[in-house]
Amino acid sequence: MFPDNWKIILLLWVVSCPCALLLATPVPHAAALANAAHMGVISSGGSVLERLSKVNHVLLDKTGTLTSGKPKIGQVITAKGKRSDSAIKIAAGLEARSNHPYALAIMDLATEKGYKPSPIHGHSDIEAGVVGMSSGKQVSLIRPDRLVKLGIKIPKEIQTVLDQANQKGHGASILCKEEVPIALFTFIHDDTRKGSDIIIEKLYQRGINFQILSGDSQAAVSKFAKRVGLPEAAAHGNLSPEDKVKWVRGRSKTHITMMVGDGFNDAAALAVADVGVAVGCGETVNLEAADVLIPAEDPSMLCDLIDLARKAQRILIGNLVFSVAITLALVFAVITGMYDQLWVGVLIHEASVIVVILNGARLAGNSGAMQLLSQILKSLYFDTRKSFDALFLKYRSN
Repeated sequence: MFPDNWKIILLLWVVSCPCALLLATPVPHAAALANAAHMGVISSGGSVLERLSKVNHVLLDKTGTLTSGKPKIGQVITAKGKRSDSAIKIAAGLEARSNHPYALAIMDLATEKGYKPSPIHGHSDIEAGVVGMSSGKQVSLIRPDRLVKLGIKIPKEIQTVLDQANQKGHGASILCKEEVPIALFTFIHDDTRKGSDIIIEKLYQRGINFQILSGDSQAAVSKFAKRVGLPEAAAHGNLSPEDKVKWVRGRSKTHITMMVGDGFNDAAALAVADVGVAVGCGETVNLEAADVLIPAEDPSMLCDLIDLARKAQRILIGNLVFSVAITLALVFAVITGMYDQLWVGVLIHEASVIVVILNGARLAGNSGAMQLLSQILKSLYFDTRKSFDALFLKYRSN
């Protein structure tokens, strides 16, 4: 009985080590990450894919994410007694250091007209705008709704054009000198990116809610929402970076959130979301805050990424269940005396490892799975051949 007891102990020791379980998670993650890279998506790790598979609420910035991010100047309206060339030069000086789409539009206008930006000192970002000093006076370029909150009266000639711009869904910024509005810049919003009009339907089909968070005027955001088939109640404008952070945190209390953005103003919101996705080239701080980078310009790729993450999670869970089931079955077979050969348990365990690897490799696509299968078969062939050669040489030398 003593040798038999040791044999049973040895068998239990071998079969109770779940070899396949060790590969149940890393293989699907590695294959999914490789597939995502082929799609043009860069993810920071497998844990991101797990969170991504559970996302049920998506929050997207509008400008640069759902749109091309290249608005054009519509009109430049000045208050009575003010010159448009001077206003453009001051606005260009204020926006010279910014990469915001509106700032780039103003710089393009100044370049087109051959104006040199006015020297501005003491640049500082403020809520919904930027402020600095020009010729000893404070100048600022600010969003119109912020001026209303501050109680600053907008001249009638500027207010009339501003109302027209809001009705058309155009953006706007007002240039002030010493808190006195002197010029209005309107922006014709850019075209919708390819795929923006179908991403909403695709997300709804996957049981995912969708909202737009934007710093643009509410009128512009609402008009855009109508164009892509999104209810106006899900389109939110006039949001500062701090507002976006509060909004994302609030949604994250009840949902698994994904925040998608491209600009500097989105970085903090990306960081607090369950999954942060940077679209396009983005800002450096934005890329550091994001979990996923999509350099492509097609936002519908988000749906493909979610599908890949969900498939990876299903395969991962399947691998875990299969690995544990194989281990329990082998232990039960040893205890009940169904077999007592060590090689049987080893063979079944190794076969289960191959099954888990191939199951996870499906995420790499057909070519990736076939390539991995080919490598496994080659490794098995050459390793077996080396083992038999070593065994032959040993007995030959004896």
